[in-house]
Amino acid sequence: MTTITAPPAVPVSKIAIGALGMLAIACGALESVVTPTLPLLQRELDMTPAEGALLSIVLLITGALITPVAGKFGDRYGGRRVLVRLMAVVSAGGLVSALAPNLPVLLLGQVLQGAMVGALPLSFIVVRKHLPEERAKVAIGVVSGLFVGGTMAGTLAAGPVAEGLSRHWMFALPTIAVIASGLLVSRLMPDDPPGRPDDAGIDWPGLLLLGGALVTLMLTLAVAPDIAAQPLALAALVLLLAAFVAGWAAVERRVSAPVIDLHMLARPAVWKSCVLTFVICVGTAVAVYLVPQMLAVPTDAYGFGASATRIGFFLLPGAVMASLAGPLGGLGTRYFGSRAVVTSGAVLMAVSLLGLAAVHTEVWHIVVGKALIALANGLCVTAMVTGTATSVEQSDTGIATSLVLVSRVVGFAVGAQLGGALLTAQTPSGSDVPAESAFVTGFVIAGAVTALSLLVTRTMSEGTKK
Repeated sequence: MTTITAPPAVPVSKIAIGALGMLAIACGALESVVTPTLPLLQRELDMTPAEGALLSIVLLITGALITPVAGKFGDRYGGRRVLVRLMAVVSAGGLVSALAPNLPVLLLGQVLQGAMVGALPLSFIVVRKHLPEERAKVAIGVVSGLFVGGTMAGTLAAGPVAEGLSRHWMFALPTIAVIASGLLVSRLMPDDPPGRPDDAGIDWPGLLLLGGALVTLMLTLAVAPDIAAQPLALAALVLLLAAFVAGWAAVERRVSAPVIDLHMLARPAVWKSCVLTFVICVGTAVAVYLVPQMLAVPTDAYGFGASATRIGFFLLPGAVMASLAGPLGGLGTRYFGSRAVVTSGAVLMAVSLLGLAAVHTEVWHIVVGKALIALANGLCVTAMVTGTATSVEQSDTGIATSLVLVSRVVGFAVGAQLGGALLTAQTPSGSDVPAESAFVTGFVIAGAVTALSLLVTRTMSEGTKK
């Protein structure tokens, strides 16, 4: 049998790496425009809080499904080739979101935009294939940092653009940047050699069933407050969810290359990390959803009447803390072990959430609380990804860490929907303003759930220490 040797990678220029960085900034900005402007979108599109929560997480759900496929295709066919095609999908999604006249069309745009979650792993594939190891590490760090910088820029700019121009332009401007930088990457970045063919293929049935389970779960949480008086309809959704989960589990046990390896998930180090990640992200997502809503509540009620511009400004410290949390979590895990970092982060988050439930009468209370929650979440997730990666064989690193990242997405989705359901259930008839008790209840539930994670951290191993 003739062996086909892939051609060596062509050296890549600094300008090409710069184009990747520009693409990371544009994607980060496009991803972050919904959170600070969610109250504005809810008013303009006449959304319920639960529908707003669905809008805030649908991009993440798509990303959770796209990322493993994108990574596998990138290894098989070349990262640049797949990245360019993925950016075409993202650009189409951004244009659909920019032109959306109603919620269903905007949701479709966000589904397509979710393909951007696979952009960073593909960028890393491209960089590693074209640069020496030491330069590749620097380039990966730069691209990752620019993505975070893009999210900060989007958080700050979305409100002024939506209020000064329109909500359509807050999607259109970063989409134009994605298109321009994507064309630059396509033109300047040489093709990277494809990897070894994978005879196992893609687990499409598993992906479809997992997607069906996630969508049904989100739909159940979104409509639960409205159909609570119709137990048969609610029971039908729960049964449909159970059917998707059972079918997905049956498929994953049989295929040779499952989306999520259930055998890997059965390992104590892995399932504990997944449970902790899910619980921590539920608590984080409740705060991520509730904080902008509380800031937007009119001043004649109990809120602050903040515009989309001011909300973005108030959220910026949290974005900064989230960007610092990754390096801090990595250093903490190196010197103190993953269990110490996760425990510290969980305690900080629980205290911050319960503190917000008790004290939220001044803007600085909310800004500080949200920033501490963002820091705690970053510390915990970084420590758990690092701890999981070092607890398995090197060949299993990708599978194990992907389980943690999927748990992160599901936790965020459930937390956001929980926050939306609470506000929907406790909004008086004929009013657009939820009762203050809805926010208090949400923060208390999130704090209590986060505190329960400490029961699991006690059973963790110490993890890696220097």
